[in-house]
Parts: sequence; C-alpha cells; structure tokens
Amino acid sequence: MEAEALKFFIACVTAAGFGIAIAAFGCGIAQGLGLKAAVEGIARNPESSGKVTVTMLIGLAMIESLCIYALVVALILIYAAPMATTVTELLTK
Repeated sequence: MEAEALKFFIACVTAAGFGIAIAAFGCGIAQGLGLKAAVEGIARNPESSGKVTVTMLIGLAMIESLCIYALVVALILIYAAPMATTVTELLTK
C-alpha cells in the first residue's frame, strides 16, 4: 500500500509540474500576442490609446487568471490527493 501511495504522489507531482509548465508557456505566448496587437493598434491610431490600453489590461488579467487556475489545480493535485495522509506518513518516517 505504501509503494502505491508513493507512486501516486509522484504521478501527482509530475502532472502538476507539467500542467504549470504548459499553462505558463501558453499564457506567456498569449500575453505577448495581445501586447503586440495593442502596440500595433496604438501605433496606427494614437488617439485610441486610452481605450486600447484599458481593453489590453483587462485581457491580460483574464489570460493571467487562466495560469492561476492551473496553479490552483496543481496545488490541489499535490496537497489534497486522496492518499495524502499515507504519503505524509511515508515522508515523515
């Protein structure tokens, strides 16, 4: 039972690590594309910089929230696993 719990914990940690890596990569690409489009829009029409900036900041906040959701899911995978007590007992020995 202890070996299975440890394997499950290792799988959870690996999945959490890959999930955060993919989410951070995707969010970084999306934020870069959004910023690029906003700068191009402001360069073409400098008078609209106020509206474009506000919309860009709201969009970047929404994109960043997706990465935060991935972090929350990863933390749940690591710390709220069904066999967390068994794993904790294994690691404290």
